[in-house]
Amino acid sequence: MSLTKDQKDNLIGTYKRHDTDTGSPEVQIALLTTRINQLTNHLRANKHDESSRRGLLKLVGQRRRLLAYLRGQDYARYLALAERLSLRIK
Repeated sequence: MSLTKDQKDNLIGTYKRHDTDTGSPEVQIALLTTRINQLTNHLRANKHDESSRRGLLKLVGQRRRLLAYLRGQDYARYLALAERLSLRIK
């Protein structure tokens, strides 16, 4: 269910801002988005899995807060990231 090390390294390599970056908002949002997509597909197949649904809602809330932070810090980076991840923005 969770991301493998290779998947995580690939995402970090794609969205990092500099060579040693592992915790920028862009990287965190990309990791959360991938995990959210995995859980969404899991819940389509397992409609009664309430604990996974709760975990999904927590991840969505965490991603929403990170997106709000990034939007306040640098709006251009926010728009670029939302477009790269195909996120709907308001």
